Amino acid sequence: MESCASRCNEHFNRDATCQCDRRCSRHGDCCEDYENLCTAEKDPEEPELEEETEEAPAHNLYSAPTSCQGRCLESYDKHHPCHCNARCQEFGNCCKDFESLCGDRDGFSHSRDAITKEELQTISEKIYRADTNKAQKEDIIINSQNRISPSEARNQVDCCPEPLFTYVNEKLFSKPTYAAFINLLNNYQRATGHGEHFSAQQLAEQDTFLREIMKTAVMKELYSFLHHQNRYSSEQEFVDDLKNMWFGLYSRGNEEGDSSGFEHVFSGEVKKGKVTGFHNWIRFYLQEKEGLVDYYSHIYDGPWDSYPDVLAMQFNWDGYYKEVGSAFIGSSPEFEFALYSLCFIARPGKACQLSLGGHPLAIQTYPWDKSTYGNGRKYIATAYVVSSTQ
Repeated sequence: MESCASRCNEHFNRDATCQCDRRCSRHGDCCEDYENLCTAEKDPEEPELEEETEEAPAHNLYSAPTSCQGRCLESYDKHHPCHCNARCQEFGNCCKDFESLCGDRDGFSHSRDAITKEELQTISEKIYRADTNKAQKEDIIINSQNRISPSEARNQVDCCPEPLFTYVNEKLFSKPTYAAFINLLNNYQRATGHGEHFSAQQLAEQDTFLREIMKTAVMKELYSFLHHQNRYSSEQEFVDDLKNMWFGLYSRGNEEGDSSGFEHVFSGEVKKGKVTGFHNWIRFYLQEKEGLVDYYSHIYDGPWDSYPDVLAMQFNWDGYYKEVGSAFIGSSPEFEFALYSLCFIARPGKACQLSLGGHPLAIQTYPWDKSTYGNGRKYIATAYVVSSTQ
C-alpha cells in the first residue's frame, strides 16, 4: 500500500496510485494515511484559502503547456503539467520560466515598475506614523489571558473565562472613519451561499466610508505612494479601484454575489461550519459586547507596546469556531484598509514584508481567481496579518 510518509504536500504525481497533495481530499484520491500524516501540518488559515482557489476549466489551449508565456497569474488548471498561478511556488509546481516571465512583477510589464521590499517597508512606516486616529494606550484594555501552542489551536477548548476586551473607549467610534466603518458591518449575511442584495442606503454607506478614509493622512500617504509608482493616475481612479476590489461581489457558494473582500476580511463569514475571515478588532469587540463572540485563547501577541498591536486568537462566533484569527488591535479602520490594500496591489498572493514601528510584519493576501472586474483585475479573496507562529 502506498503511503504519504515523506510525501506530504507534494504536487500531483500521475504515476502514483494515491496522492498526498493538498487537493487530494477534494479529488478523493488521497492515500489512506493522508489525514494522520499530513493534515496536522497545514496552516490554520489554509482551509479557507484552499476553498477559494478551486480549479478552473481547461482554457488557453494555444499556450505552450510547459511555459508561462501568456499564462502569468492564470487560474489553476489541473490539465496543465506545470502552472503559472499566484500560488504555484507554494505548491512547487511552477513552469520553469515562471520566475523570468511572471515572478516579482506584480502584473506589470517591466521590472522597473515592481515595488521593492525596501519601498514597502518605508511606506508602511509612514502609514504607521500617520495613523492619528488609532487608539491610545488608555483607550483599550485587553485581557489576553491564556496563551496556547499552535498545536492546540484546533482543540476548540475555551481557555479564557473572561472576555478579551475589558474596556474600550467608545468615543473612538464617533470619529468619522470609525462610524462609517461600523455602518458597513451589518450589511452582510455571514453564511456563504446567500446572495448579498444592497439597498441604496447600503451602497451609499460604502461611498461614505471611502470618502471619509480618503480624507485621512493614512490614505493620502498610500495614494501618493501608489501614484508615484505609476499604479494610479488620479485619486478618483484609485478610489474606484478600491471600491471594486473590496466591495465588488463574487460567489463563494452556490448563489451569485454572496461574498466580497470587505465582508470576508472585516465582517467575517461562515462556510462549511467554520468561521472564515473575521480579522478586525472593532467587529470582534462589538460582537463580544453583544455576547455573540466567546474568546478562547491566543497563540501570538505582537511586540508592540502601544496600539496598533497584533493578536492571533481562537474564538467561537455564535456557535462557529475560528481556529486562528489574526487581527490588529487598536488600529483605525483606514490603517488596516491601507495596509491590506497596499499588499494586495504590490504582492497579490504573496507574503508582503512590512515594517511598523521598527518591527517586521508580514501581511498575506490572496486574489479571487474565479472572476474579475474591469480589464481582468482581481477581487480580494482574503487578507490577514501573518503572525510569527503561522
